[in-house]
Amino acid sequence: MEQNTDSQRKRILIVEDEPAIADNIAFAVETENMLPLHAATAGKAWEFLQRETVDLVVLDVGLPDENGFDFCRRIRAQSDVPIIFLTARKEEIDRIVGLEIGADDYMAKPFSPRELTARIRAILRRTNGHLPPSKSAEPEPMFSVDQKTKTVFYKGHALELSRYEFRMLELMIRHPGQVFSRDQLMEYAWEEPDASYDRTVDTHIKTLRSKLRTVDPDSDCLQTRRGFGYSLRAEK
Repeated sequence: MEQNTDSQRKRILIVEDEPAIADNIAFAVETENMLPLHAATAGKAWEFLQRETVDLVVLDVGLPDENGFDFCRRIRAQSDVPIIFLTARKEEIDRIVGLEIGADDYMAKPFSPRELTARIRAILRRTNGHLPPSKSAEPEPMFSVDQKTKTVFYKGHALELSRYEFRMLELMIRHPGQVFSRDQLMEYAWEEPDASYDRTVDTHIKTLRSKLRTVDPDSDCLQTRRGFGYSLRAEK
């Protein structure tokens, strides 16, 4: 039987920074007569997704330049392409988070490449290999984070943030709607939280609000929950 041409084969984007694992997946995908494509970083994968279409993404959670969960959110802001997470972590909370933010399946390392390709085929049968809609089909996310440059983008504008402001805002972006106490924010953002006063958090929150309002004067996404702490309003 004649093999399908590359244009007819399902295109599987493998986002994995470990060459041995990427090669094993690519070999298994090729064996199933699908076309493997590879990106070692979220940045390279993002560039690829902006100019090409793929039928499914195999996405490693532990990428060197961006957390896989955050990258999945970026993809979901503009595409419904099926995603399978790969991770070295097996905790139930990780599986739940991965599925809640839009992944179609989740596999913990080490895994069987044959099982992975079986899951890929099952998802493609179920979804018929949804492709990304045009960029104009979905609005850009309110926030995005570039971990490599430690930059937060708000409505497409880069914010000039201090180290502590970046850490606090990045934490709230990853958990929209969740209320964080001053102590929780200090524990996450400061190297020596015990050496700082909790009112320091209030000062940084006030500065953050001011910087958000330089982009959007009506911004109210950073909210005070009196008696509890602060939260970032979830996008509607």
